[in-house]
Amino acid sequence: MLITRLRTALIALPLFLGALFYLPTWAWALFLMPWLLVGAWEWGALAQWTQATRVQYLLLVAALCIALWMLVIEPAPSFVAMTIFALAVLFWLTAVPLWLARGWRVRQPLALAAAGIVVLLPMWLAMVQLQHQPSVLLALMAILWISDTAAYFCGKRWGRCKLAPSISPGKTWEGVAGALAGVTLYYAIVSLNFPLAPAALNGLLGLAVFLAMTVLGVEGDLFESWIKRTAGMKDSGTILPGHGGILDRVDALTSTMPLAALILAWPV
Repeated sequence: MLITRLRTALIALPLFLGALFYLPTWAWALFLMPWLLVGAWEWGALAQWTQATRVQYLLLVAALCIALWMLVIEPAPSFVAMTIFALAVLFWLTAVPLWLARGWRVRQPLALAAAGIVVLLPMWLAMVQLQHQPSVLLALMAILWISDTAAYFCGKRWGRCKLAPSISPGKTWEGVAGALAGVTLYYAIVSLNFPLAPAALNGLLGLAVFLAMTVLGVEGDLFESWIKRTAGMKDSGTILPGHGGILDRVDALTSTMPLAALILAWPV
């Protein structure tokens, strides 16, 4: 499994980095859209919709992407984009913690459809918006990769206290502590050797942003795990050998990218 995961990463990562740094914004948006639509298709599977309903949902998400592209994607985030990011952050800070704490098993199609749109579209819009500063976007995404890796190894070595056993039995508080420690070290290296241009990513505020994204990334992971658990599925899909589905790979991005876009657009 590890070899399969590494092979997939070695193929996907160069393609992603090439697109991130060299494609114009409109082409970057198109590059991300098929993956977003696969995520929407997988969300329909987790919601246990019929194939016809999933096709309709995929078309709705595609239409919303096109509408967002025409209305709000520009170098400086518009009021509409900022509002979308703020609503997404509010969803992750209020609705999702309550959803997880109460163990809601939502079955209403409209509620699940709305949740999927809030999970997926702001992430796509944020990643398109942040591509104007590709090195910054890459540094922010690296927070989640480092966090996930540090949590895995610290949890394996020292994990005793379960974080959310009814949702994801493998996650521990020791793993979360390891993630926070790993990201703190990462921030120290970045700030001392490769300081990022946005003022919001420097000093104590920058450290706070990095740690907040770490915590929100864990929440995004837990939320997708809960949705899979209620659907009785181990992975959201099989499109990425060794990694599962698209939702399995972007779960932390869904909860963190809107916050990053909102913070970087805010004057400091």
